[in-house]
Parts: sequence; C-alpha cells; structure tokens
Amino acid sequence: MKKVEVIIRGGDFERVKGALKQIGIVPLTAYPVQGRGVQGGVPSYDLLPKMKIEIVVKDKDLDKVIDVIVRNARSGTPGDGKIFVIPVEEAVRVRTGERGNEAFY
Repeated sequence: MKKVEVIIRGGDFERVKGALKQIGIVPLTAYPVQGRGVQGGVPSYDLLPKMKIEIVVKDKDLDKVIDVIVRNARSGTPGDGKIFVIPVEEAVRVRTGERGNEAFY
C-alpha cells in the first residue's frame, strides 16, 4: 500500500476528484492548505492557496492514480503542484478490524 499526498491548485480539485472517482478511487481526504514551491514571479515569502489530497491506494493502483492526477492538474505552468508517495505498513478499518487491503475500497 502507498499513501499518495498531492498538493494542487484549488481550482483543479473538483476535476481531479471526479477523475479519481471515474477510476474507482473514491475514498480520500482533502483540505485547503497554504504553501509555496520554487516557482518564480512570486515574492519570496508569500504563501499561495492550494488543496492537499491524501489517498491510500493498493500498489497495483499507484501508477494509474498518479497518471490521472497529473492529467487533470497539469497546466504546464509553474505551480501545478507536487505528488509524494509514501509507503504504508498497515491499514486497519476501525469499524470492523479488517486489516491490509481489505481495510479500504
């Protein structure tokens, strides 16, 4: 399992969320954040509004999820965002006690 952390422009969120739903990735956590990357043209300490999405996916779905996010968030200009992939050692569904791949989807 992998945790995919995504930071994108807020205006791209609904499109990305809809595209993920179309490939069967419905469970996610999202919240507004502020931050900045290394894009030029922005005063050095200004923070920009972004959306952060967190998704835990099965290893077999990782490439598909990344491709969908990139296709739906890329404008080709600085500030499109970043995707971080983090290993997940375990997942547990609190309600049932299911573990591993059975704990999500």
